[in-house]
Amino acid sequence: MKKFVKIIGLALTLGVVLAGCSSGTAKSEKNEVVKLGVVGANNEVLESVKERLKKEGIDLQLIEFSDYTQPNAALAEKEIDLNSFQHQIFLDNYNEEHKTDLVSIGNTVSAPLGIYSSKIKDVKELKDGAEIAIPNDATNGGRALLLLQSAGLIKVDPVKKQTPTVNDVTENKLNLKITELDASQTARALQDIDASVINSGMAVDAGFVPTKDAIFLEPVDETSKPYVNIIVARKEDEDNETYNKVVDTYQQEETKKVIEETSKGSSIPAWETFGRK
Repeated sequence: MKKFVKIIGLALTLGVVLAGCSSGTAKSEKNEVVKLGVVGANNEVLESVKERLKKEGIDLQLIEFSDYTQPNAALAEKEIDLNSFQHQIFLDNYNEEHKTDLVSIGNTVSAPLGIYSSKIKDVKELKDGAEIAIPNDATNGGRALLLLQSAGLIKVDPVKKQTPTVNDVTENKLNLKITELDASQTARALQDIDASVINSGMAVDAGFVPTKDAIFLEPVDETSKPYVNIIVARKEDEDNETYNKVVDTYQQEETKKVIEETSKGSSIPAWETFGRK
């Protein structure tokens, strides 16, 4: 009889252990890890999305990169699952140059490009021969030149549409010296030059509030769609349910509030203006 009791006790013990293992496995299955590449250190918006995704059983891990050249390569090589740092023109150019097939699965924010200066308060104060830094990559460089044109400083060849280069400047009455730098360096160069065109994210990282500190800010209208920031995946994962849940969670009212608070109104929830993607 005692032997029988011992066997039952052992069976019950094993049952508890197995139940514990089963419970642990189920928990890990619910918490699916999604690695999302970002550029820069200020990621309050995505951190808020990350917290809400936990309730959906998704562990969103933000993988920080130091410049714009890295996150697409990491995504193509399957080192990360998604990235969120670029606009459509930048992505299209990257795909063409590197023969990759990365796609947008959701709009995030529209972040106007700005001209900044530590020496002047208005673009009209720029003097003959002044030096202006712009990003050196094809898409952001072209966008910067169009911004300088919008500010009335130069004119570029319209044939080049959204990707003009410095060689396409057709009018430069102030003889501006346009210096091309890595996008991550345009803010740091301000102490040495007269003005700089800085991407919104880099400007915020440098302590600027674009709507207050830019001496000229890019207008947001129907022509802004190609510059809307996006969440990007590999083509094969375009319809991945988990990745699209990340987009769904991003495009919510709670995210909009964080965007408004952290950007001081400098960034606009793009899905409200331009749709999901």
